[in-house]
Amino acid sequence: MSSRILIIEDETTIAQLERDYFELNGFQVDLCHSGSEGLPLALNGDYSLIIVDLQLPGMDGFELCNQIRQVKEVPILIVSAKKEEIDKIRAFNLGADDYITKPFSPSELVARAKAHLTRYERLTARQTQPSNAEIHIRGLVIDKVSRRVYVRNQEVIFTTREFNLLEFLATHPNRVFNKNELFERIWGMDSSGDIATVTVHIRKLREKIEVDPSNPQYIETVWGAGYRFTV
Repeated sequence: MSSRILIIEDETTIAQLERDYFELNGFQVDLCHSGSEGLPLALNGDYSLIIVDLQLPGMDGFELCNQIRQVKEVPILIVSAKKEEIDKIRAFNLGADDYITKPFSPSELVARAKAHLTRYERLTARQTQPSNAEIHIRGLVIDKVSRRVYVRNQEVIFTTREFNLLEFLATHPNRVFNKNELFERIWGMDSSGDIATVTVHIRKLREKIEVDPSNPQYIETVWGAGYRFTV
């Protein structure tokens, strides 16, 4: 069965171009042209991936991305004419998985979408681990079977990507990973997306597990080198 994707894009020509390329690659595609129309479809539809423009009528792409991510973990790809770094950071902070600026190559968009889908399917179809597969580090408990995290005896909710990043770092303690390595390991791609999302996700992890995120005791920054999970 082919993957079904949702494209939320107000420029009809671009939306049809995206649809044509995805359908040529075997995808089922639904189109809508506003944020207010796209939100209920995204939340209620069975989609494997969602493509969102930022400058949408009814509800902009930032708010749309935020509301989708509160409910679903499917990959969200931003395709936008907004090229400023602050817009990319904001999109990643709200849960986007990738950011592509217009004008763009439709073939590259399809390739990135396939990479995200492959990675997401692999992560969500992981085999069950032993019942004792837990990591205990100074008040932090990571249950790899139930994919739950407890910080000082309180459960803290993590998105799929946040959990995967935390688990990876915690299972490789005291080792330094640079942003490119983490991006390739967790996002499953090598320079086909924006590694700024790594910085955003590290900050989110610190906010959730550190007593003082500005003075982290678990995830340390090794300046000029990357990040290290300290035990």
